[in-house]
Amino acid sequence: MASGLKILPLGRSDIPLVTAWARTEGFAPGAGDVAIYRHTDRQGLWLGRLGQEPVGCIAGVRYNAAYGFLGLFLVKPEHRGRGYGVQLWRHALEHLADLPCIGLEAAPERVDDYAGWGFQPASTTTRWQLISDGHAGGDTAPELHGPAQLLQGAAVPAAAVQAYDAQREPSPRPHFLADWLTHPAGTVLALVDGDGQCRGFGRIRPCLLKGGEGWRIGPLLADSPTLAGQLLTGLIRRHPGVVLIDTPEANPFAASLLADLGFRPLSRTLRMYRGSAPAVPLTDVYGLACLELG
Repeated sequence: MASGLKILPLGRSDIPLVTAWARTEGFAPGAGDVAIYRHTDRQGLWLGRLGQEPVGCIAGVRYNAAYGFLGLFLVKPEHRGRGYGVQLWRHALEHLADLPCIGLEAAPERVDDYAGWGFQPASTTTRWQLISDGHAGGDTAPELHGPAQLLQGAAVPAAAVQAYDAQREPSPRPHFLADWLTHPAGTVLALVDGDGQCRGFGRIRPCLLKGGEGWRIGPLLADSPTLAGQLLTGLIRRHPGVVLIDTPEANPFAASLLADLGFRPLSRTLRMYRGSAPAVPLTDVYGLACLELG
């Protein structure tokens, strides 16, 4: 077992370093993502150090008393195989130990490892990629069908969006969502009907790829594939370049919608849970906020 590792809370000054690690690993972190993780649960992100040298990190974020999520888990390549990852893992898992449900996204080669810690597979998540010219649906606003208005930015009704999200995610996440939807990087759109009820919403944000920059869409939730397509079209417009979205296979409509819009599958992970798996169906979830926080 490795010795000498100190596990300390992630400080604000550590965020650029961890973001750079995530970029190198191919996580494609979005602009401002790690700061939002830290704000969601100040005690739920850690950095492992050997003396003054940072060697690894992990997030074990508590959304509330019922649900937590593990992610942002990595050790620098030159320090792997020495047990530092296990120490970080145990530390984060202990932080979440009293919760009835803990989720994570597992790379295929790690599924058996996580199963050994009591995590059970739930559904596949597919990362899709589009090389966008920034003109999805043309240069005009996407045509809306039905009694819904497309709102953007400050016009998006936060309370209606949070109520909509709470009915379609494993656990309400108002603190996280408030930060996520008001962050200045990227664009937020929502479909709102004449009664002020949210019918769908989504966000696109700049992200850091291994070899450059791109865009990530998430979360993306909608009542129907038609509405999801309207949101996607609106989000992609005027955002040329590589566009990524992570979609749960449990939504039976997402794959055909994305394929029709020109997206192609890039990679897959497996959503796993320890404890009582959420009973909320994912049929309205077309894009996860991020793989690091679910």
